[in-house]
Amino acid sequence: MQEKPNVKTHLKTDPNTDLNTNDKNLTPNGSDMVAGNQEAVYPQLEDAALKVAVQFFSDELFPYLGMDEKPVAVMPTEMVHLEVKKMYEDFNFLMRDNSWVHIEFESDSITKKDLRRFREYEAVTSSTYGVDVTTVVVCSAKVKHPMSELRVGMNTYRVKIVRLRDTDADVILRNLSEKENSQICKNDLVPLVLTPLMDGDISEKERIRQGFKWLNRKYPKVTEEDLGRMQAVLYALAVKTLNSEDLEEIKEAISMTILGQMLMEDGIKKGKQEVINIVKLYIQGESPETIAKKLQIPLDEVSKILEDSTFI
Repeated sequence: MQEKPNVKTHLKTDPNTDLNTNDKNLTPNGSDMVAGNQEAVYPQLEDAALKVAVQFFSDELFPYLGMDEKPVAVMPTEMVHLEVKKMYEDFNFLMRDNSWVHIEFESDSITKKDLRRFREYEAVTSSTYGVDVTTVVVCSAKVKHPMSELRVGMNTYRVKIVRLRDTDADVILRNLSEKENSQICKNDLVPLVLTPLMDGDISEKERIRQGFKWLNRKYPKVTEEDLGRMQAVLYALAVKTLNSEDLEEIKEAISMTILGQMLMEDGIKKGKQEVINIVKLYIQGESPETIAKKLQIPLDEVSKILEDSTFI
């Protein structure tokens, strides 16, 4: 198998961590965006973006999601059932008491079918690894009271719900504006990338515009690599959230970032949508071989685009 290109990446994911990108996320010819509300084309784009955020910023996100302890390791998420049924979870984390926290992302209403699926994940994981498992569902749907319990015979199954829309995005942006650059750390910036999924008076378009403004600055306590990853998460949520007109209006804010320069110059100006698709899949942890197969593009072309992309 050919190795990944030797590229300078600010957004490379851990190859051992599967972000479980679904082929449904791409159109048959590999084109996707850049304009338009892409929810129909990318039903799991938000899910993939949040997985990247949790993968790289779990220490900052766990307290923010209401969990006092921090994880000590990322644990397996692919479970093989007795009938050789593969079960793909979003994220599993090992905690200090040797229990596991299983995190799932839901952008729609939580249904009984979802709860049954989470319950199955827990049962198989607990049985396979001999551990106690707690499921936390990070929900960005507009439903005010998402379902969190399921009666199963004499038992009641429960998950912990973290509803992002219970958080006021205006407060996060206001708190940032009250700090000097030298005081800002990852704990301040990680919630910023989730603001499109929160509540607040500031429009989603303006939250995203301000988000890119903050992520284009330099901070003594934050690496360029982490800033690049945050830009990638925010960009994915922008594509999912905004329509073509709104995306066009904030294009300048996006283009100021390293990520934006690649997407706008290499992707839009050259008219090569495959550049955008290739880099997006690479950000999500896919190998060049897998990308070439999914997009039906020659491997040498995929490798060259990754090598030539200045943003990576």
